[in-house]
Amino acid sequence: MQIQPVATSAAPSAIGPYSQAVRAGSFIFTSGQIPLDAEGNLVQGGIVEQTQQVFRNLKAVLEAAEAGFQDVVKATVFIKDMNQFAAVNEVYASHFGDHKPARSTVEVARLPKDVLIEIELIAVKG
Repeated sequence: MQIQPVATSAAPSAIGPYSQAVRAGSFIFTSGQIPLDAEGNLVQGGIVEQTQQVFRNLKAVLEAAEAGFQDVVKATVFIKDMNQFAAVNEVYASHFGDHKPARSTVEVARLPKDVLIEIELIAVKG
């Protein structure tokens, strides 16, 4: 199986020794995206603004892999405060609509750059 890195300038560059995503056969594994803009600046605001930026990044990475949210089979959400789950869910639902991939949501003590949320996706695109 051929493994190919996926990269786009429409999302922030990796801030460590990893790829924005990797395509392995028909599977696409995104790295966790945090609320940085494409230039690497932290998006200001609360959980809604940060979650919206994370989805902009994920969309750009998926598009670079010739996929979209409709191709996502699994999402993992890392959230700093589970009390903000309802707000995250609203933004999440606005991007997936009727498509409902499997999902895990985990409250964590700390995320890179002290952001409020990080999301990673697995998609399948033939």
